[in-house]
Amino acid sequence: MNISKSALHAIPKDLTSALESHPEMHKTWEDITPLARNEWICWITSAKKQETKDKRLRIAKENLSAGKRRPCCWPGCSHRNDT
Repeated sequence: MNISKSALHAIPKDLTSALESHPEMHKTWEDITPLARNEWICWITSAKKQETKDKRLRIAKENLSAGKRRPCCWPGCSHRNDT
């Protein structure tokens, strides 16, 4: 399966596995921009506790499968250069 890359971050293995096993999630992933993909990755991986990362991955599965394009209520990737 072809999984498109993000603007900056590598796709973690658990997210890759989720994209491969959830067709609707993968469909949205392929439809969003590389910057939007980057924000999903950074949102998931920026959690400090593993339980929070797992929860965010579950939410990402649900939201991307429902067609949601960006993570909610998050200021954005701290690596992004807005200048």
